[in-house]
Amino acid sequence: MRPGPIPILQIGGVLIAAIQGELSDSVAERFQRDVLTRIESTGCAGLMLEISALELVDTYVARVLADTARMARLMGTTTVVAGMRPEIAATLVQMGYDLDGIEAALDADHGLELLRARTGGGR
Repeated sequence: MRPGPIPILQIGGVLIAAIQGELSDSVAERFQRDVLTRIESTGCAGLMLEISALELVDTYVARVLADTARMARLMGTTTVVAGMRPEIAATLVQMGYDLDGIEAALDADHGLELLRARTGGGR
């Protein structure tokens, strides 16, 4: 499988996906498939979705991000969403997404610290 439009890096037992631009529906779907496939193939204990560059979120993209984190949790992977801008947080709340069970961090550094603490440093 060729790499998707959003790179997914592995550092130890953690996968890191930094979303660097707006997500179309097709890119969001491909991203979700790529993340879940990488979790399956690597057995990573942690996933960080770094979204500080994301400026807009529509209902579909919000659902895909929330569902991706929930699916990762069902696969035994702890997810942290890092770098959420205030506008994105407000939009998600207004849309009714509570992201229960998904950790949040102000930035990528804190996200990695949180994942390492939650996963014991990875598998």
